[in-house]
Amino acid sequence: MEFMSAPWWSALLAIILIDLVLAGDNAIVIALAARSLPKNLQKKAIVWGTVGAIVVRSVMTIGVVWLLKVPGLLLVGGLGLLWIAYKLVANSDNHDEHGVAATTFWGAMKTIIVADALMGVDNVLGVAGAAHGSFDLVVIGLLISVPIVVFGSSMVLKLVDRFPAIMYIGAGVLAYTAAKMIVTEPMLADVFGTKENPVMALRYAVEAGCIVLVLGLAWLATRKKSRHEEPAQIAAAAQEPSREH
Repeated sequence: MEFMSAPWWSALLAIILIDLVLAGDNAIVIALAARSLPKNLQKKAIVWGTVGAIVVRSVMTIGVVWLLKVPGLLLVGGLGLLWIAYKLVANSDNHDEHGVAATTFWGAMKTIIVADALMGVDNVLGVAGAAHGSFDLVVIGLLISVPIVVFGSSMVLKLVDRFPAIMYIGAGVLAYTAAKMIVTEPMLADVFGTKENPVMALRYAVEAGCIVLVLGLAWLATRKKSRHEEPAQIAAAAQEPSREH
């Protein structure tokens, strides 16, 4: 593809649109993973989480031809992302260093890198396909995704701080992304159909089911945890007056 030609610009526009759509998922997972960090570490986590996402995506882009041959890749990635989407909400009050919503910088980074590796498959395949083998377009696509993810993560984090319920929306988006990966797995083409001839009713059912399953289980886990913590909080409140005397 000739540099700066009409097809080149057309491919670049397609890559920008792909980044705008798919980089949003990266922004959500970075924001949700960093939300429990101290304020002074949140910006650091966003910046380095983005760097990690770009590094992972770059490595995957280089090996995209090989990745296309790995059987079950989208299925495994989708199932892993479903688990992360669930834990991001279910662990919203968990201060375990190694939890998904960790309170340490490295705990958050671990979640971000793993989630980015799982989600990066869609982005890499989309950008590589739109670039039609043009390496300069692949590089430009990666560079464009950096400000999108950084800005998006900062915006989502601010919204989550003001409206904690947005965590469930973010988890729902990740669950939908995971479901899309599962139903487009080539190994399951006999069940969900191909890209050219998809079984839309079944795909929609699985996508809706994944969202309901993740949010439902996360809500039950959070509710159960709250019930267990209430007696301890009441006991602690009852002891406070005696300590004052």
